[in-house]
Amino acid sequence: MKNLLLPALFAVAVLGAAPAASAQKNNSAKMATNAPAYAVQPQLSTLGWEGKAVTHGHNGTMNFSSGELLVKGNAIVGGTVTVDMKTMKATDIKDESSQGKFVGHMSSDDFFGVATYPTSTFKIVSVAPIKGAAKEADNATITGDMTIKGVTQRISFPAKVGVKGDLASATGKVTIDRTKFGLKYGSKSFFESIGDKAIYDTFDLTFNVIAKKA
Repeated sequence: MKNLLLPALFAVAVLGAAPAASAQKNNSAKMATNAPAYAVQPQLSTLGWEGKAVTHGHNGTMNFSSGELLVKGNAIVGGTVTVDMKTMKATDIKDESSQGKFVGHMSSDDFFGVATYPTSTFKIVSVAPIKGAAKEADNATITGDMTIKGVTQRISFPAKVGVKGDLASATGKVTIDRTKFGLKYGSKSFFESIGDKAIYDTFDLTFNVIAKKA
């Protein structure tokens, strides 16, 4: 519980004082040039995942290994985060043997091919304010390039971002279509006769990224 509570408290401290979305103007790759870098704190940041099949589902965690958020004034304008794919865990599977089999399959070439592609990355291209966002709601749309298994796709998603002093934070949820990254195993989109053994094409990532000014 402590591992989840500490990052949450940091996020509250940063996001509670986040500027209104209307104050975050022109947050783009152009503004990110020469912007100060805040180093991602893997020990304070969290990344959760959830995937579902027709008859069941699983959820768990992975760890950020490194990254930075670029800050200009009081706004995040860019950055990159790297995920260590070897840290994948299925927290809903309590049996050690079953856990090993599941993670082993997810790490195989059927899915993420971790031996060949040990990391996944996300590079922020732009951060656009959401006008009229409520204080506790997502206040920006982040657009960037996601790279999984060596394939890069541009995605956009809402998030709550903020900067306070030496801390910067981004918190949100993004839905990923795995088939766009070549992960077709068990997909009914490609194997119509798979029936109730099908695994849904999308999975969710829930993130809380905490970064600190060097």
